[in-house]
Amino acid sequence: MTSERFDAVIVGAGFGGIGAAIQLKRLGYDNFVILEREDDLGGTWHVNRYPGLAVDIPSTTYSYWFEPNPNWSRLFAPGPELKRYADDVADKYDVRRHMRFSTAVEGARWDEELGLWQVALAGGQTLSAQFLITATGFLSQPYTPDIPGIATFNGRTIHTTDWDATYDFDGRRVGLIGTGATAVQLVPELAKRVAELTVYQRTAIYVVPKVDFRIPGLLQRAFARVPLVHRTFRYVTDNVLELMLISAVLHYRQFRRLNIAAADLSKIHRFVSIRDKELRQKLTPDYDFGCKRPTFSNTYYRTFTKPNVHLETTGIERIEPDGIVTADGNKRQIDTLVLATGFDLWDANFPAIEVVGREGRNLGKWWRENRFQAYQGVSIPYFPNFLSLAGPYSYSGLSYFDTIEREMRLMDRLFREVQRRRASTFEVTEEANTRFLDRMTELLDDSVFYGGSCATSRSYYFNHSGEATLLRPTSTHNAIEEASTFPLSDYQIA
Repeated sequence: MTSERFDAVIVGAGFGGIGAAIQLKRLGYDNFVILEREDDLGGTWHVNRYPGLAVDIPSTTYSYWFEPNPNWSRLFAPGPELKRYADDVADKYDVRRHMRFSTAVEGARWDEELGLWQVALAGGQTLSAQFLITATGFLSQPYTPDIPGIATFNGRTIHTTDWDATYDFDGRRVGLIGTGATAVQLVPELAKRVAELTVYQRTAIYVVPKVDFRIPGLLQRAFARVPLVHRTFRYVTDNVLELMLISAVLHYRQFRRLNIAAADLSKIHRFVSIRDKELRQKLTPDYDFGCKRPTFSNTYYRTFTKPNVHLETTGIERIEPDGIVTADGNKRQIDTLVLATGFDLWDANFPAIEVVGREGRNLGKWWRENRFQAYQGVSIPYFPNFLSLAGPYSYSGLSYFDTIEREMRLMDRLFREVQRRRASTFEVTEEANTRFLDRMTELLDDSVFYGGSCATSRSYYFNHSGEATLLRPTSTHNAIEEASTFPLSDYQIA
């Protein structure tokens, strides 16, 4: 039974949902709701609270361009500062009052007769809205590995997305599964406290030195009083990251030497940090730089040289009530199991909720049967008045904020045209969607994903069909320009 009607429903109160809400307000909408399954806003920066949590690119770049934060304590700010930033932005732009926490969305269906989205909540209530915007992010569905015996482990099991700050790790024997970006931050911190730490590595990761430093109060005051100084600082961090992405990853065929140089930097970092040749070899990736998101750390490699830290590269056979048994039959006893296994992108996150459009088209089923695709990363044919802010080919640059603000520009152009025409619906045409997909596919041919060696990377950039459909293979400048100038004829507006 429908009890409430809104102009728009936004699913997710992370930085994507906050950005979409700010844009709706700029467009004159106030009758909208933001539905969030957690008990507070902030998305990944609310859910993740593990020791060592920090942004993995410079903080100046990891923020809204229209809302610079002069108060970052470090170049790579710790997680709690990102949460405070989300709180401050939500309050400043008056979007918190639109949020409903602890509200899980089960699915959404387009009602063709009414021309509205019917959004079903877990409690049985249904909301209706003219527009549906999913801002569930890319990293919103935690992944727990299907390892025999994991459910019967007698010790404490902690996933990094559900960290228990009250648990005492002092003196514990810990087994940690996973060596992605989260583990790179967490492993050095855990090693300081536990009696014994065994890290189970399936795939080695590229780690490069982290040029991090405390931002002095004098510079913070300069950022606050002279915005041009802050903009200039951000211009530098933006362009350094963009150069890395464009040259070493997206234009791999043309700049292969730069890709090799980046891999060599990680190699030198390993050599300086680890003298044991065998250990160094175990931590050496066997795929090209950029196949997985590279990470920054000055302590990760060195941590494995500590006497209480062990690296296990033999696959896990099973987990027993008191330990982990590897494929070679060796067993290591543990009392605590930490899962740094990241997120389930493709099985549970595209889409994060069931979305059914015109003529009963199920988005998840259609994507899996017809390739993952979305015009400008946000729109799909047969899904009127719907924007997926974390769709295929939507991620621009190395900062999620580049993606968010590009999508805000697209919203501005599209919704203003809908308002100008006094229309009620928009839907991308199949022709425009096909042209965009063909162009993205062609551009990806130059990338490391298809031109390099990524077969052993087990990268979340690739879906189950082996397609790298997460990143948009253009410059951030190109993505933003297209979001502001795309042909309005690419949409049917009525």
